[in-house]
Amino acid sequence: MKLKKSYNGIPAGELKQFLDEKCIQYNNPSFIESDPISIPHRFTSDRDREIAGFLTSVIAWGRRDLILRSSTLLMEAMDNNPYEFVISADKNDLTRLLGFVHRTFNGKDCIFFMKGLKEIYSDFGSIEDVILEGMKESGSLREGLSYFRKQFFSLSHEKRAEKHFADIMAGAAGKRLNMFLRWMVRVDGKGVDFGIWKRINPSELYIPLDLHSGNTARRLGLLTRKTNDWKAVEELTSILREFDPSDPVKYDFALFSIGVNEKF
Repeated sequence: MKLKKSYNGIPAGELKQFLDEKCIQYNNPSFIESDPISIPHRFTSDRDREIAGFLTSVIAWGRRDLILRSSTLLMEAMDNNPYEFVISADKNDLTRLLGFVHRTFNGKDCIFFMKGLKEIYSDFGSIEDVILEGMKESGSLREGLSYFRKQFFSLSHEKRAEKHFADIMAGAAGKRLNMFLRWMVRVDGKGVDFGIWKRINPSELYIPLDLHSGNTARRLGLLTRKTNDWKAVEELTSILREFDPSDPVKYDFALFSIGVNEKF
């Protein structure tokens, strides 16, 4: 997509400069405390951060304070040792998760997600490995994420569990999934995102599109599609790649934070 001369009457160059400045304002350690990314930041090992990040992203909808509370309770139920718990938990260990609930994500869902992660780590070294396996033929990150989902649900499960893992091939925006990838892939030395995964390029990432970032993008003229679905993700990401081809998803800091903190 060719960069337009202006968006809602704002020259493209000025809009890019505005968003770059907002990225600098919000993409720093002060962002962490009130954001779900603070949960994986409590850990030091890559595997613990990967698992804590994935599970936190799964339940990251609703009020942020409640997300942090629920995620903290989940980590405590896992003895604050996520990787070891996923790999080693027996039936009795898993039973303690039956009482966990965050909105529509209940204890049975939680136990299945533990089993799904254990299966992933039994067959692959990391979540990055399974995504890369899915990218082998097409090189498409979207295909990689779809393969990850298929592998995750290869175990017997209740149908209701599937709603907690976005099906982007069916058109879902996959906000939480793309947010998790931003955490794992982006590396810029700012101290927020981890950059644990080295084999997926930040240029391939998609914007984690939600109510706040979507509304901000529409008001700025960066997004015309009215529904927050995968087509909207592709539309917005394509423009952000024009603004910064190597790191388009850095603008998540700007679009989200403008909407939440500045009531744009």
